[in-house]
Amino acid sequence: MTTTSSKGDQAFALTGDDKERLLLQITAAIKEARRVQGAEVLAAISVVLPAATDPSAVIAASRRSDEAWFCFEQPERDHAALAALGCAKLIEAAGADRFAQAAAIWNGLARSAHFDGADGIVGGGPVAVGGFAFADDGGKAPQWLGFAPASLIVPELSISRRGSDVSMTFSAVVTADDDALQIAERLSDRAASLQQRPLAMLDPDPSQQSSVVGTMPPEHYEQAVARAVSLIDAGELEKIVLAREVQIHSAQPFSVDAIFGVLREAFSGCHVFAVGRGEQTLIAASPELLVRREGMRAATLALAGSTRRSADPAVDSHLGEQLLRSAKDREEQQIVVRRIVQTLQPLSVWVTAPDEPVIAQMANIQHLATPIRAQLRDQVGAIELAGALHPTPAVGGEPHDVAAPLIPALEGLDRGWYAGPVGWTDLNGDGEFCVALRCALVGGNIARCYAGVGVVSGSDPAAELAETEVKLAALLPVLAS
Repeated sequence: MTTTSSKGDQAFALTGDDKERLLLQITAAIKEARRVQGAEVLAAISVVLPAATDPSAVIAASRRSDEAWFCFEQPERDHAALAALGCAKLIEAAGADRFAQAAAIWNGLARSAHFDGADGIVGGGPVAVGGFAFADDGGKAPQWLGFAPASLIVPELSISRRGSDVSMTFSAVVTADDDALQIAERLSDRAASLQQRPLAMLDPDPSQQSSVVGTMPPEHYEQAVARAVSLIDAGELEKIVLAREVQIHSAQPFSVDAIFGVLREAFSGCHVFAVGRGEQTLIAASPELLVRREGMRAATLALAGSTRRSADPAVDSHLGEQLLRSAKDREEQQIVVRRIVQTLQPLSVWVTAPDEPVIAQMANIQHLATPIRAQLRDQVGAIELAGALHPTPAVGGEPHDVAAPLIPALEGLDRGWYAGPVGWTDLNGDGEFCVALRCALVGGNIARCYAGVGVVSGSDPAAELAETEVKLAALLPVLAS
């Protein structure tokens, strides 16, 4: 990870007025904390930054080796980006109610927050960023250390960009015994140390060869798919998603900054994210939105069924048409749509989904996709919505209660955060969580890549294995170059 000197870019240094605003909010928060024994109170300010600021580049240039960090972008969506650094508060939970536990802690902080946002800021303010494991108690394998089953961080600083509007927020979670001036000075010093420079370039050494190995032989995966098909044909379940892990061993440590830069350039329509915890970074270019909450509106995307792309436009179009006409893929897609709609209906005034899916094209793959929108009935926040929807049959199975214990038994791996929700939420409960797909857990010179496919009646084990290879191709060329 990058380690920087204390000399930073003065464009990020707080002005005298900003320092005064920060001290005022922290002082007020400490006073409130003293009124309630054991209370923690959130204090924050936001400032406007130049439109040319690259949030992820600032975090990459400024982060220290011991700091948690987070970058989350969808370039094609109005240059949307959120990047965060440091930890003012760690929110962790495990078990079946982990989403509810995390939401309760964040909502408590949000309700009592002392926040001074500067005029003209769009989409800024205090946030909680992070994610959730696929399983209620997932991520117990050593490589997932730091990635708890539910793990959100209230960062000390975050930079948000929407279009040409860029803002930076400084946050502190204080208690009754804290020193307001000391906290304000520490955050002010951190602002002065921030830097911005272009993300590192990917520079492979042609003399150093990487090795790619599967944690299980391909035959194991094909046997798992065949076993799943037999269970489906026996009527025990409709669908199950099975994943596999492939490791890349590099002669040199991976540069996650360079990998992130390549992914956001190549997959600008995806949710490109990096979550850094300790020595490990989960990095991805995910095509799948789990939920976006904006006020009383919610949006999600049912994504299931896929095929490869072709450089020949005619062949590419033909592959898409074949996918649209595939009975197997249409069945898989409909299972996902039906479950999402059924989940959202009790929470909503109305839920709408088109009758026919469309083709969603990424750089190396195309999917059947159905956008789903809902008008919420009550104030249900982004974390709660993510908990209600996760896992959809696109990454789990149907029925979920039957599929859940079968997935680890057939796969033989700890998914950790693979196929879990990753994203952010703000003081209003708005936010966005995508599904951690097309991802790799990177640490040192080892990267663990994950890919899965939906198994339904009629699935062919060899074809499903081939589909995982197509999905792995999003990251393998970058990591194994």
